[in-house]
Amino acid sequence: MGTERTTDTVAGAAMAAWGVPGRTPAVVCVHGAGVSSRQMAPLLPAFDGRTEAWAVDLPGFGASDAGGRRWTVPDLADALVEWTHARGLSDPCLLGLSLGTQVVAEAAARHPHDVGSVVLAGPTTDPEARSLPRLAVRLLWNNLYERPSVVTHSLRDYREAGPSRVVRSWTASRDHRLELVLPRVPQPALVVRGSRDKVCPGPWAEDVARLLPRGRLVTVPGLPHALSWASPGRLARIVERFLAEEAR
Repeated sequence: MGTERTTDTVAGAAMAAWGVPGRTPAVVCVHGAGVSSRQMAPLLPAFDGRTEAWAVDLPGFGASDAGGRRWTVPDLADALVEWTHARGLSDPCLLGLSLGTQVVAEAAARHPHDVGSVVLAGPTTDPEARSLPRLAVRLLWNNLYERPSVVTHSLRDYREAGPSRVVRSWTASRDHRLELVLPRVPQPALVVRGSRDKVCPGPWAEDVARLLPRGRLVTVPGLPHALSWASPGRLARIVERFLAEEAR
């Protein structure tokens, strides 16, 4: 059916997104620190024609501009919800990967009447690794299990964003306390983790699911952190099954 590109001005920044048609509620895919919607793009063909899905570029990354400001995780959450309003999305499912999980959790907590459900794929940041050196070691270890294309696309995104913006996004991820936000997320929530994910270890994923009032955990055998690249079809099916169960 093909992918539609849109650009909407939210919170003073031009925010780009790519979407495919399907049933609602729509799934809005949010990328991780320092990268762009390229990280989530493989999911769109997996949803195309079945579930409406979007991959957004957060302000300052990919094809979205920063609007002349520095963005905190709560700022990004507010911009994301404003973008859903601009697109006319009703009770969307917000799906985040890595830093994207922190953004969608904040969005759900801050705007409970505007978010239908959340999916946290490889949530960050594990309190046991709340330093940039530890995060870097885990990321490098995890990359041993990722497809080479994941590293290639990440390096391209880092180059386009520039080192200062990339470091600021990593710092924002490190400093944001997801564990304090999760108890305030009232929506149905699914935590998804690959069993080979070295950025989001199993005990931390279990803590995330436990802290969510309506959370549950799915561990996918054999997959690393970037689930949207490692197995987009499997992740899409997990999300669609979650949405179908919540609709009953």
